[in-house]
Amino acid sequence: MQDKPTRKWKLAQTIELKWWENYLKNKDADAYLEWKCAYWDELLFSLSKYIELPENNIVLDAGCGPAGIFLALKGNQVDAIDPLLDKYQKFPHFQPHSFAWTQFQTIAIEALQETEKYDYIFCMNAINHVNNIERCYDNLVRALKPNGFLIISTDAHRYYLLKKIFQFIPGDILHPVQLDIEEYNQFIIERKLSILQNILYKQEAIFNYYITIAQKK
Repeated sequence: MQDKPTRKWKLAQTIELKWWENYLKNKDADAYLEWKCAYWDELLFSLSKYIELPENNIVLDAGCGPAGIFLALKGNQVDAIDPLLDKYQKFPHFQPHSFAWTQFQTIAIEALQETEKYDYIFCMNAINHVNNIERCYDNLVRALKPNGFLIISTDAHRYYLLKKIFQFIPGDILHPVQLDIEEYNQFIIERKLSILQNILYKQEAIFNYYITIAQKK
């Protein structure tokens, strides 16, 4: 089941596509993909202190964008979903034919139908882009196998007052969801997953960039 898209979410998706157009327009496609793959390799290596890296597993890249973590997951069976994948076809940087281990589907996380399919689910830089965050967490947890790992990264607000301002006034129009890390974690806790690690990966003036690793019991 997918909820009716809100005007706020539809606007955010339109701006998201424009952002990618501007970001990629002067980047050589092959060089960009090489850089992005190295970025994901480095991030995965940083997670290896806490969990075994996925190999020969069934993996979901939820909200993958044109160059998601699927790039670095060779050796696994990967599903990659994103509501804008059909629009990304126009970018030379989106090369699904180069990643034979990945099956792509143009759907939002809210429309995910799988049940206990995945050993690992990655939702990287996507959970604050969604239309219905409750349904997204429901779908991600349902799709995860028992003992499977959910890895979510997102920008989380550092300051309560700024969070409330951003929630009331669209100061960050790309991201319909504006929460702090405790609120993101609560979605996981309410769904009976164990949070193994909250990694403060990068700190900025307004947001902290966290990677949260959770396991389904």
